[in-house]
Amino acid sequence: MDLGIEGKRALVCASSKGLGLACARALAAEGVNLIMNARGAEALSDESNAIKTEFGVAVETVPCDVTSMQGQKQLIEVAQGVDILVNNAGGPPPGMWTDWQRDDFVKALDANMLAPIALMSALLPRMIDKGWGRVVNITSQSVKSPIAALGLSNSARAGLTGYVAGTSRQVAPMGVCINNLLPGSHATARIDALDKGTSDKSGITFEEARAARQSTIPVGRDGNPKDFGAMCAFLCSQYANFMVGQNVLLDGGNVNATI
Repeated sequence: MDLGIEGKRALVCASSKGLGLACARALAAEGVNLIMNARGAEALSDESNAIKTEFGVAVETVPCDVTSMQGQKQLIEVAQGVDILVNNAGGPPPGMWTDWQRDDFVKALDANMLAPIALMSALLPRMIDKGWGRVVNITSQSVKSPIAALGLSNSARAGLTGYVAGTSRQVAPMGVCINNLLPGSHATARIDALDKGTSDKSGITFEEARAARQSTIPVGRDGNPKDFGAMCAFLCSQYANFMVGQNVLLDGGNVNATI
């Protein structure tokens, strides 16, 4: 299937590893030229070079923290005129409601709500001018089914979801489609860290913590980041032109809901 996005230009945030990297690679495989961002300059350089070699697309790198105002300014300067924006940032740490103070919530909102909103606000106007654009926000299955230990993430990502629900419908008449991609557990460093946290807290081995968590997923395993990237590429494609403000779950059936 030709996704119809060859030659387009995309900004993919937090794309030196994990799900962000999977999205960058899937877009590059479709001939999309990339702007890749991450905090770690070395890993970012390594992965961008690998993508250029493998797929033959142009890749620019912007090593910065997308959750900071300075980082957002750097990205916006480089990314003006992009056709595709993939918003992504690491989630806040897990904990109990008794652990979190106001500053913790402000930090979570800055990273997982206000940063993607800032990038959309800056980059949507040129998409509207061109009459075509795609935005994919990587959020979490917790938007559909809150995870108790991830209260900071639940709060910030739910706020972004509400923003997208309205904004996506305002820009849809101009050919710009904004949707959210909601991952469950995927085989990334993030899920390794969560399993280690469970192991340390519960006094069980890492393997036991992983097995217990995976047993709650109907498919019985974690997701493959490559599959996640392919779905992201589809949401950026010519065929996603009738998808507006949707929250697409990739969770192995973990969220038990009719709708």
